[in-house]
Amino acid sequence: MRTVTMRSNPAPTVAVNNAVIANTDIAREVQNHAGATPHQAWQDATRALVVRELLLQRARALDVVAQPLSQDGVRETDEEALISALLSAEVITPKADEASCRRYYQANLKRFRSPDLFEPLHILFKASRDDATAFAWAVARAKVVVAEVNASPARFEDMATALSDCPSAGDGGRLGQIAPGETTPEFEDALNTLQDGQICPEPVLTRYGVHVVKLERKVAGEVLPFEQVRDRIAAYLEENAWRRAMAQYVALLAGQARIAGFDMPAATSPLVQ
Repeated sequence: MRTVTMRSNPAPTVAVNNAVIANTDIAREVQNHAGATPHQAWQDATRALVVRELLLQRARALDVVAQPLSQDGVRETDEEALISALLSAEVITPKADEASCRRYYQANLKRFRSPDLFEPLHILFKASRDDATAFAWAVARAKVVVAEVNASPARFEDMATALSDCPSAGDGGRLGQIAPGETTPEFEDALNTLQDGQICPEPVLTRYGVHVVKLERKVAGEVLPFEQVRDRIAAYLEENAWRRAMAQYVALLAGQARIAGFDMPAATSPLVQ
């Protein structure tokens, strides 16, 4: 739970059309917002409660009737049901059509490329960085092995079997296919510098110890077919459209409201009652 340190100067009273949002309510809401600073978290919590009050007042002005729903044993509150019904009626966005999805796909092909896969071998000299002597010894051993396998690359698997502290020693140091994010950043950075069959010229230092690394093969990723990602694109476009519409809707509500104690972006076009 986030702990909020109150400033010596009390926060201004926040109100939406004379409906006061108590500081105690804002303090409770803060725990739901991971602001970079306590002040930012307070601002985010205040904004959330102002928006909530704007929506509730709009729902009541329209005499919205809503029945709370339950999902996985959790029941909506009456206010949550009101807001959901209001947004369903007033924030309506179009479905992403085939043409829109294809345009986005063609403009963002890199986003739909499968990741590169690496097939590395390594020899691990296990050592903790907290043990400076042991780690230095592991680095020294690894440098000797780097020189030996560079002189005789065909010996890499035999040396991995004989020397590596990793269970992969039983398979000549092979780690199988590795995708980005599946190893430590240092190990992945080293793989990205290597060509097929190349041995890393320097030992690779990670939290597991010191590695002698060889890239046996890199399998380049490919652009996924449109049909495979169409639903994902549609969901992304529809979510973005809804967020933009929601921001505009809230701004319109704010433009028609009297908001005290908090600066809220507002638009001036009238909403139909």
